[in-house]
Amino acid sequence: MNASPDISIRSADPQDYTDLWQLAALDDRPLPRSPFVVAEVDGEIVAAVSLESGEAIADPFRRTAQAVALLQLRASQLAVAA
Repeated sequence: MNASPDISIRSADPQDYTDLWQLAALDDRPLPRSPFVVAEVDGEIVAAVSLESGEAIADPFRRTAQAVALLQLRASQLAVAA
């Protein structure tokens, strides 16, 4: 049995913005500026990082520190590539 969930990292799509607004509200933070990379667990967005500002939002009721770290790493890779 896998002790840690599978995390998918991807760019946010326009249809993700409702989920991102809800995630920001859950995190009690304003939604950072787009575009975003997001982390999904079981098809649900649990964290996101703004590619413009580097700000993160995450579900405060889940263990998301590793997901945010992965998103920040991916955002830095995308910034270097650009």
